[in-house]
Amino acid sequence: MATFISHSPAETRSLGEAWGRAAQPGLVIALSGDLGAGKTQLAQGIAAGLGITVRVHSPTFALVNEYPGGRLPMFHLDLYRLETVGQIIGAGLEEYFAPRGVAVIEWAERWFDLPDAPVTPHRRVRIEATGETERCIHYEDLGA
Repeated sequence: MATFISHSPAETRSLGEAWGRAAQPGLVIALSGDLGAGKTQLAQGIAAGLGITVRVHSPTFALVNEYPGGRLPMFHLDLYRLETVGQIIGAGLEEYFAPRGVAVIEWAERWFDLPDAPVTPHRRVRIEATGETERCIHYEDLGA
């Protein structure tokens, strides 16, 4: 597992931008962390790295926001309001776990940590706030 210490929102976005530039079709980035940890900032950086120029915001109430127009499309999901595999499948979100572009999933533990969820290759990311602007970002690629 790798660890990146971010000292500012700009550094968090910069890490995401590097991941977006290197992304290949089918990449799933599973984000976990408390409210305000920086999940959406990382997603904004990934979008920038993909060449997506529109404003990226958390899809909390929409469940998924789709961003075409970059080198690859980005699908930004938020599972905060869903608690079971059945609810996620019922919402039609399962297709995004094998995307034709890049899927960035906030509150991903609601899928990936459930014992009955299918195994999907993904980059697991845990963001911890360690100060007012400092974040400890742990990540590893699983199931590939």
